[in-house]
Amino acid sequence: MNTEGNGKQMRGRPKIDDLLKRLSSNKETERPSPRATDPDEVPAEPSPPPPEPAPAPPLSDPDFNPPPIDITATEMTDEIEELDELIEIETPALPTSATIDIDAGDMVSSLTEIYRPADTGEEHGSGRKESFEDLLVSKQIVTAKELIQAQAIVSNSPGTRLSDVLIERGADELELLKILAETWSLSFETLDLEQAPDEIFDGTMLQRLGSAFCKEYEVLPVRVSDGRVVLGTSRPDDVFMIDEARLRLKARGVRTVVIPGSQIRAALDLLGEEEQEHDTDVESILTDIEEDDVRLEEADDDEVDLEREAAESPVIRYVNYIIQTAVKEGASDIHIEPGDKSLVVRYRIDGVLFEAMRPPNKMAAAITSRLKIMANLDISERRIPQDGRIRCNVQGRKLDLRVSTLPTSYGEKTVMRILDTKNINVSLDDLGFDEDTLTTWKTQITQPHGIVLVTGPTGSGKTTTLYASMRQMDKVTKNVSTVEDPVEYHMDGITQTQVHEKIGMTFSGALRALLRQDPDVIMLGEIRDMDTAGIAIQAALTGHLVLSTLHTNDAPSAVTRLVNIGIEPFLIGAAVNGVLAQRLVRRVCSNCAKQAEHTEDMCEFLEMQGIDLTSVMAGEGCEKCRQLGYSGRLGIYELLVIDDTIRDVIARNPNVTEFRRMCCDRGMHTLRADGFAKVRDGLTTPEEVLRVTEAMG
Repeated sequence: MNTEGNGKQMRGRPKIDDLLKRLSSNKETERPSPRATDPDEVPAEPSPPPPEPAPAPPLSDPDFNPPPIDITATEMTDEIEELDELIEIETPALPTSATIDIDAGDMVSSLTEIYRPADTGEEHGSGRKESFEDLLVSKQIVTAKELIQAQAIVSNSPGTRLSDVLIERGADELELLKILAETWSLSFETLDLEQAPDEIFDGTMLQRLGSAFCKEYEVLPVRVSDGRVVLGTSRPDDVFMIDEARLRLKARGVRTVVIPGSQIRAALDLLGEEEQEHDTDVESILTDIEEDDVRLEEADDDEVDLEREAAESPVIRYVNYIIQTAVKEGASDIHIEPGDKSLVVRYRIDGVLFEAMRPPNKMAAAITSRLKIMANLDISERRIPQDGRIRCNVQGRKLDLRVSTLPTSYGEKTVMRILDTKNINVSLDDLGFDEDTLTTWKTQITQPHGIVLVTGPTGSGKTTTLYASMRQMDKVTKNVSTVEDPVEYHMDGITQTQVHEKIGMTFSGALRALLRQDPDVIMLGEIRDMDTAGIAIQAALTGHLVLSTLHTNDAPSAVTRLVNIGIEPFLIGAAVNGVLAQRLVRRVCSNCAKQAEHTEDMCEFLEMQGIDLTSVMAGEGCEKCRQLGYSGRLGIYELLVIDDTIRDVIARNPNVTEFRRMCCDRGMHTLRADGFAKVRDGLTTPEEVLRVTEAMG
C-alpha cells in the first residue's frame, strides 16, 4: 500500500471538500492565497495531515450522490478553473516523487455528476434519457431521413439551429417544441394572440430586455409570478442568452418556459415599429370637433391650403378616430361620402354597410387631404381618381389600408379597404367547408397540373380561399408564385409579383415572365382577358397547376365565361380541373342565439327544404353583435369537378342553363343547398342564404 500517496491524497482532500460544499450551496467564497515563502528559509517538516472529516465520503464511493445544483454555465466554468488553480497550488508543497491520485478525468466526471439540471424527472438508474433527436424520430415528428438532411444543413451552416431548420422544412413547430421542452424538463406554453398586448407579455420587463434583443433571440417576458420572471423562449438550450436576459431583467429569479417562436414574433409585432399614433382619446377628439377648431378660408377651392388644413391636430385625430373605430368594430371597408349638406362615414361590417358617424361637412376636404397625405397621393389633384396604400399600426395590429378616391358632384369620395393579416391567416378547415367538399377541394389543389378556379362577386372571400389553399401546399419542395393586383397580403415562402399596367406590367406579361422562373404552382389574381386566359390555359397544359379567380355567379357559369372571353371549348375541357363558387353569409351570434320564429310562408318553405324548424336559430341582438343578431361570417360553397363526361359536354359548347342542369344531375351541391345545410346546423339564417343566392333562383 502506498502510504505516502494516501497522505498526499488526504492533504488534497480538504480543498476538494471545501469546493464541493461551495458548489452545493451555490455561493462563491474567496480562495485563500498561498503563503509567500523565503527562498533562504529552511523548509519545515511537513505537519501531519488533519484527520479526515467523518461525514465526507470518498469521491470513489458509489453511494456518494450530492443533490443537483441549479447554477449557470458561466459559474460552473469559473469553479472548474478555480479547482485547476487549487491543484496547481498544492502541487509544489508535495515531494517531487509524489503523485496525486485524482486526475483531471476523475475530477471532471465528479463535477459532471454534481452539475445537472434540477428536477429532471428521471429516476437514478432508470437508464439513459432519450436525446432530442431520438425523441423526434420515435414520436414521428420527423423521419430519420429528414433529420439527417437537417443535420447536414446545420453542419454546413454555422450559426443555424437544428430546430429552426426542421421547422423551416415543414416540421410541426408546436409538436417539435413540446419535445424540446420535454428534453430540457421545462414547461411548454402557448400565447393567446387574441388578447390585448399587456395581457400577453409583461411590458415593464419587455422594456428592460429591449424589443431588439427579444426579436433577435426569440425571447419574451410573459409574466411575473411569485417574484420570478417567467421567460418564454423557443431556444431553451441557449444558456448564454438566458444568462444575459437574467442580467438585463434585474429580477430575483427567472423561470424559463418554452413558447413557439412564431407566436413570440407575432406578439412582438403587436408593438409596432413606433409609438401608436392612433391610440387617441375619443372624448377629446369629439370635444375638439364641437369647438369648431377647424375653419376653412372663405375662398375658392384652388386657393385653400389643403396641406396645412390636413396637418391641423383635430383633423389628424379625427382621421385616426375613424380608422380606429372601424378596426374596433371589425369593418372591412370605410366609406367617406361627401354630400350637399352632410358628410357621412359608413362601415361595411360582415358584408353590410352601416352609417357610423356624420362629421361636420366643412371637414370633408381636410379629411380627404389628410388621407391622401398618408397614402402618398397628390392632394392638389382632385379631378381624376387616385389609388394608394396606407401602412399603419392600430390597437397594436399592423394593417394595410387600400385607398381609392373618386371625384363626385360634392367633392371626392374616399373608400378604404382594411387589409388585416389576422383575418387572412386562417386554414381551410375554418372557412366553413363541409367535410366532403373540403376533401374534394384539397384533392384539387394537390393536382400536378391543370386550372382550378374560384368564382364569386367582389367581397365573397375568393382571395382568402386562395391564400388558405396556398398555405396548405408544400412550399419547401414546390416553387409557388403569384401575380396579383395588388399584392394584398404577404406570405412567407411564396414569390409574389405586383401588376403595374401603367408601365406595361400586365397580368399576361407578368405570367409570361413567371413561366420562365420554373414554377410548380401559379396563382393569378384574376383572369380578365383572352391574352391572360390563353397563357393560363397553355401553362396548365404544359405541366403547371394554375389557381385563379373569375367574376361569375356560380360554378357552371365559369365555363361559359371562358368561352365568351375567346377560349376554345375543347381547350377549356382539357385544362380546367374544377371550379369553386362561393358566397359569405353572416353567422348567427353565439352569445344571443335562440330558436327562431318565422312566418307561416317561411315555415312552409323550410319544411319543403327538409329542415326541422326546431334546429333553425336566430340572434336576439346583444352588445357583442351590436344588436344585429349576427357576428362574423362563414362561407357557402358550390364545387364543380370536371370529369370526362363533363369534358365531352363542354367541347360541344352548351348554353349555361343546360350545362348547370347537367352538373346538378351529376351530383353538384349548389350554393343554396349548402347554405340551407348550414341553416339546419344553426350556423346562419334562411334570410341570409336567400339574400346572397337570390339571383340564382
